Amino acid sequence: MNSANPELQLAEDFVRQTNCHVFLTGRAGTGKTTFLHDLGRKAGKRMVVTAPTGVAAINAGGMTLHSFFQLPFGPFIPGDANYLGRHRYSREKINIAKTLDLLVIDEISMVRAD
Repeated sequence: MNSANPELQLAEDFVRQTNCHVFLTGRAGTGKTTFLHDLGRKAGKRMVVTAPTGVAAINAGGMTLHSFFQLPFGPFIPGDANYLGRHRYSREKINIAKTLDLLVIDEISMVRAD
C-alpha cells in the first residue's frame, strides 16, 4: 500500500495486526488523509472516522465527534444526573460502538482536552 513511505507502511501493518492505539502525525501534505482512506478500504476492520469540525469530517469522509457520540452543543458535566436523564443513545449507535474495531479521530489536535 505505502511502499513509497516506509513509516506509513509500518503504521498500516501495526493497525492491521494489533488492537493498540496509534497516534499518526505529520506535516500537511504527507499523506495522512490518503492513508486514512486507504486504511478504510483495506484494513478489514469495522471503522468509524470522526473529526472535531464539520469541514474536517467531510475531508476525512466521516462525521463529527459530536454527531457520533451524540454530544450536546453546549457545555455539560460528564456524569451529571440531569443530563443523563434527558440523554439516550440510539440502539444503532450503541451497536456500532460495541462492535467497532477502529475509531479514527482525524485532526485530533483540534480537539479540546476539557
